[in-house]
Amino acid sequence: MVEFLAACVVAGTPLVFATVGELITEKSGSMNLGVEGMMLMGAVMGFLAGINTYNPGVALLAAALAGAAGALIFGFLTVTLRANQVVCGLTLTIFGTGFAQFVGEPLLGSSVPSDITSFFSKLSIPLLGDIPVIGPIFFQQDIFVYISYIVCALVAVYMYKTRIGMNLKAVGESNAAADASGINVALYKYIHILIGGALCGLGGAYLSLVRMPIWQENIVNGRGWIAVALVIFVAWNPIKGFFGGALFGGLSILGLKLQAMGVGVSQYLVDMIPYIATILIVIFSTYKKKKESQPPADLGNNYFREER
Repeated sequence: MVEFLAACVVAGTPLVFATVGELITEKSGSMNLGVEGMMLMGAVMGFLAGINTYNPGVALLAAALAGAAGALIFGFLTVTLRANQVVCGLTLTIFGTGFAQFVGEPLLGSSVPSDITSFFSKLSIPLLGDIPVIGPIFFQQDIFVYISYIVCALVAVYMYKTRIGMNLKAVGESNAAADASGINVALYKYIHILIGGALCGLGGAYLSLVRMPIWQENIVNGRGWIAVALVIFVAWNPIKGFFGGALFGGLSILGLKLQAMGVGVSQYLVDMIPYIATILIVIFSTYKKKKESQPPADLGNNYFREER
């Protein structure tokens, strides 16, 4: 059981990065549905940089920049040109998919260099890794998983304990009120859209560099859409985002666990579980009445300053 829970954390790591990235974006009032596309861009560019430089740092930087580049396209269209956010997000997913296929076609079947795979091998944290049950689950993982812990913690502190984080919340709740109080709404939107895109790119890179270090088409396989739903499920909370990612990561590998136990369940049926759960999240979220479970009030609305 402990091994399975540890595997859930690993499988959920790309979802954690993507969920926290989209969460930050939505907190600024921008709804970017292009998470899948940004993850694919990060996955292919991180992989390409990795096999050419043999440097894990460069690979991660390339992945983050690729995700941010995709987010910049979305930001320019929605913040500057005030285009429809839903349409731009869907278009970004299509663009990211095509981009990954174009860049990744010559890479099909290529493997990540051993220098990078060894860098991302499992590393036990002294003392913490020796704690019964908790140690093997959380503190005997690869460095990428540990980075996800840090990201969730830093984002939580940033959102709830800093003035800038409070300003971010104000922008998401009311663009006009935030602008009237002297907050640069466009700047806040751009910065957090780019940060969100970079985190989505890193989520994609985890898949191509660590989880499945052989390039293959559609390596993200719908995880971006799950991340979008997870933001609702975790009520825009980055700490809950980690556990939500681990939960859905566990659902994605449930079929392998059942096969190992000798349970005769159709693999196709098991593969449907994460997506069925995603649909249920969207349905049940409409019944949540708690204030903390509600999305930012101005989510998805473009800001026209002259109409304030």
